[in-house]
Amino acid sequence: MNAPAPTHRPIQQLPDQLISQIAAGEVVERPSAVVKELLENALDAGATQVTVRLEEGGVKRIAITDNGRGIPPEELPLALARHATSKIASLTDLENVNTLGFRGEALASIASVAAVKITSRTHGAAHAWEIVGSHQGTVSPSSGPFGTTIDVQDLYFNTPARRKFLKSEQTEYGHCAEVVRRIALARPDVSFSLTHNGRTIDHWNTSESAKRSAQILGGDFAEARLQLDESAGPLRLHGYVGLPTASKARADSQYFYVNGRFVRDKLLVHAVKAAYEDVLHGDRFPSYVLALELDPAMVDVNVHPSKIEVRFRDSRAVHQFVFHAVQRALAQTSATAHGNAPAPVSAAEITPSSTSLGDAAWRRPHEQTTFGSQLASPAWASGSGTGGGGGSRASSTFSPSPFPAGSRWDAPTSAGIPQRTESYGALFTGAPKTTQPLGVQEAPLPETTRPASDDDFPLGFALAQLHGIYVLAQNRKGLVLVDMHAAHERILYEQLKNALDAQAGGEQMQVQQMLIPVTFFAGAIEVGTAQEEQETLKALGFDIAAVSPTTLAVRAVPTLLKNADAQTLARDVLRDVREFGGSRVLIERRNELLGTLACHTAVRANRILSQPEMNALLRQMEATERADQCNHGRPTWVQLEIAALDKLFLRGQ
Repeated sequence: MNAPAPTHRPIQQLPDQLISQIAAGEVVERPSAVVKELLENALDAGATQVTVRLEEGGVKRIAITDNGRGIPPEELPLALARHATSKIASLTDLENVNTLGFRGEALASIASVAAVKITSRTHGAAHAWEIVGSHQGTVSPSSGPFGTTIDVQDLYFNTPARRKFLKSEQTEYGHCAEVVRRIALARPDVSFSLTHNGRTIDHWNTSESAKRSAQILGGDFAEARLQLDESAGPLRLHGYVGLPTASKARADSQYFYVNGRFVRDKLLVHAVKAAYEDVLHGDRFPSYVLALELDPAMVDVNVHPSKIEVRFRDSRAVHQFVFHAVQRALAQTSATAHGNAPAPVSAAEITPSSTSLGDAAWRRPHEQTTFGSQLASPAWASGSGTGGGGGSRASSTFSPSPFPAGSRWDAPTSAGIPQRTESYGALFTGAPKTTQPLGVQEAPLPETTRPASDDDFPLGFALAQLHGIYVLAQNRKGLVLVDMHAAHERILYEQLKNALDAQAGGEQMQVQQMLIPVTFFAGAIEVGTAQEEQETLKALGFDIAAVSPTTLAVRAVPTLLKNADAQTLARDVLRDVREFGGSRVLIERRNELLGTLACHTAVRANRILSQPEMNALLRQMEATERADQCNHGRPTWVQLEIAALDKLFLRGQ
């Protein structure tokens, strides 16, 4: 079907009214856009009190009153004229914008599609003045307090086609309310009041940012957030990031501000998302309120009429700064962030044996075990060694027992720690009472001095194991419940990352050579991948070679993974290398692969742990960054305080 031929018309100047209505199509998309522009003008005028009154979702009426400096009567017509503004006067000003508004087209665009009245009174003036309609309207005396009131009624009354695209009253109100929340979050020093159809919906008095964010985002966010305040040269990032365990199914609690302006910038969103990759499942979204401050000359806010997008002069530097700042804040999610840091503990020499993970147990220095070698971070995986990885605080100085070598667990009852006389794990799993868990003779604890106070250990001391899944421990506050698989998975994951980081710094990857190579049947694609990606596999600590066209042999694995199923690990590594390519696995997909390997290697459910094993796990959690959640964002431990337990049993009531 042929399109109709366009009608030929001579080139002519468009009338001002039509120009304003065209501009309104970009600036005034819906009532919430009007609210945004008027609120920004109020804040630019120095307001400390702002009242927003809406009727019928803002379609019938939007009235915003502020106590700012006001507009002199002679400037009221200019306020409604196109491209008239008090905020910039030259190109230099445009390149250093430090106000929320600067285009000078918002009020003119609004006046072209709605009935507008401005009432304003400057400080020191005897009375207020008002103008109705457009910049051609008459300025007349009026009554009113100091500040400005802009009353917008019957939005799109003269453009009915645009009005048809508006949603329901409740939907439009929701968008307006969200705009008010965004701006109120950025300015806790300003009080805001929101009224809809004569009913006050929200009111926030001036307060601190911590209180304002708690009021707007709710108590759940307030109880699960980390404060952030970092600076680097001309850049400063401050605000709050939500804990991964408090993530949401929708990205509806993400607020980012650049020099006080709410933005939706892909670069900033990506930087925050990348910082959460280690601790959050892919289909979950974190909550955060972050404000980036920098020299206005370093950011271009003149990108889009809505001013919701920005462009940075040095986007890479900004991205890296935001990424590392948020990542460092999330690294606080360890047990030591909730209490006192653990006191230094004398290291006990632990040597691995050839027993499997399922049969190993923590023993004294003269005994041998493999589980201990996984929980105690080797020198090459710790941050204390020369050229060690950068992130984790895991250190090889932690012993398998929470006490100094040669001490005995006989703290007085006032500390609330019972003397160990039998295997608590055996009691909880229904096994006979014994001091020989897992068939291994356990050496008696030497008779020496009492251990350090439990205040030195935020996660306390292990009491028992529940259903082979949870470790029960007590600390100064009460009861601690630990998901042993999730916790061990995080520990191994951080150690694997540090091992690769250390290798990138010139250190040698520590690998475990197989006494007898593990062979398994492999398809042609797997065999081909193993042959083609030898360098990548070696960088990851694997030695996988083809011994026949249909057989692969695993000759070496990373030391940290030596107790896992070698065949399963090999297939996982080969699958990821084949799917994403060797270089991409080492750079972009590295953490996902390491997370998979850690998950396969971590201690599994129904693995019965001895009490020293459980204590070793607690100590290593305290020494590991981001230990409050596993790689998928699930919590690794929770605290039940004594008061909560007393309430369950109606004690003191």
